[in-house]
Amino acid sequence: MNPNPQSCIKIQKEWDIVAARQLGREIAKSVGFGTVDQARIATAISEIARNIYLYAASGQVCFEEVVSNIGKKGICMIAIDSGPGIKDISLVMQDGYTTSGGLGAGLPGVKRLMDEFDIKSEEEKGTKIKAVKWLR
Repeated sequence: MNPNPQSCIKIQKEWDIVAARQLGREIAKSVGFGTVDQARIATAISEIARNIYLYAASGQVCFEEVVSNIGKKGICMIAIDSGPGIKDISLVMQDGYTTSGGLGAGLPGVKRLMDEFDIKSEEEKGTKIKAVKWLR
């Protein structure tokens, strides 16, 4: 993915979570997603952006419309931060796991809401999450 600058939102303050959610929802709508899938995508964006805000202090969420080699259309979201990284990815991907006192639906919830989900993290270097939702 090679996002253009208009499709990225820097996450540094709480309001940036809302901005990322709104931009992602607008792009999802322009791709052709219905209101239910727009809400799913917006929820996934909120979870990921909130994690950047809470744990990494700063990062960015980027979006682009994607077309697969078999003609499917969708939206791709990539979140990158330079925070402390995730020590145990398998642990944070368990339902109910939380370090912030929340419901623990975060990353496992994002994985369920999207069609493709990939996470890479290195301690003291940060985390990169890529998630794709395909138009049906």
